[in-house]
Amino acid sequence: MTNQNKFYEKYMKRCLALAKKGEGFVSPNPLVGAVILDKNGVVAGYGWHKKYGEAHAEVNAVKMAEKNGVDIKGGTIFVSLEPCSHYGKTPPCADLIIEKGLKTVVAGFVDPNPKVAGKGLEKLRNAGINVISGVIEDECKKLNEIFIKNQTEKKVFVAIKTATTMDGKIATRTGSSKWITSEKARAEVQKLRNKYDAILTGSGTVLADNPSLTCRLKNGRSPVRVIIDSCAVTGADSNVYKNDGTRVFIAVKEDIDDSLIKKYPANVEILKCPICKKSGKIDINFLADRLFDFGIRSILVEAGGLLNAAFLSSGLVDKVYQFIAPKVLCDNNAKSFVDGLCIEKIDEGFKFEIESVKSYEPDILVISKAL
Repeated sequence: MTNQNKFYEKYMKRCLALAKKGEGFVSPNPLVGAVILDKNGVVAGYGWHKKYGEAHAEVNAVKMAEKNGVDIKGGTIFVSLEPCSHYGKTPPCADLIIEKGLKTVVAGFVDPNPKVAGKGLEKLRNAGINVISGVIEDECKKLNEIFIKNQTEKKVFVAIKTATTMDGKIATRTGSSKWITSEKARAEVQKLRNKYDAILTGSGTVLADNPSLTCRLKNGRSPVRVIIDSCAVTGADSNVYKNDGTRVFIAVKEDIDDSLIKKYPANVEILKCPICKKSGKIDINFLADRLFDFGIRSILVEAGGLLNAAFLSSGLVDKVYQFIAPKVLCDNNAKSFVDGLCIEKIDEGFKFEIESVKSYEPDILVISKAL
């Protein structure tokens, strides 16, 4: 690796660290960070996209430099995603870069949004600016995997979060599950809830555990709550339906008797869904598309084995977060994190690639992406 490449990577990694500060607040926009160096190679300003509808990372970096009284003409801007070239909630960042006389732009990767898709970099090149793209591209793309799927497939990004014993159990046969994992691991779950637009579970989990499904992270944001309850058997006073300012959906079968859903409070939105002919359950592909229509771009599934398996068999799952505790139940009747599917050949199993393994002593977190 050349010294120049190391130089580019150093500041792009800083862009990524800045970009992560926007998790939970910028959806459906991407996570973006930017760092500006003056013509002498000294950091003049930096910024990140802090909230949807507000200034982009490049704008915030320019504002910091100007506040510090630094002349950035002839300088370099590092940005983890191609600067935009169109008017949206804010003016084009490419125009701002040209206006401020920056000499070089170093971008992480090309924006998958069809409205941009290279047009921003082209505009910069046409203005005589030196453009370098694709710096630690894989890392930049990984940070924005949700945005990329949203833009390229027009689909919601789905992840399963589960906490299991070493033999894959989420509860004993009696339903005892508190707590499988440690406080450290459970604290990390709150970060995941802050990251995803919505958290989804089934009626079985609501009836068994009466969870709140909120984010208890300091300065965090609770995700939209989605409950799959085809026959409306969950109680209207369940914690998930409390009116705490968070949007709440309940998915029921489309031919349900309306008298059964009148019990739910006014803040709960009813989504009537068709029944999948193959499974005999609510069509979760239909549900996922409807939630996408409502502006939800990512879903964290925290459910029991049957619903987890249904999402896997639907082909919707992009990622699995599996917290594993050093415990073994040795009980075939204990509850598994996936259940209800009969796969006879090992090659027919769902395939994943392990992205990372993290330690939250005494537990570990295995993060895997679907192949």
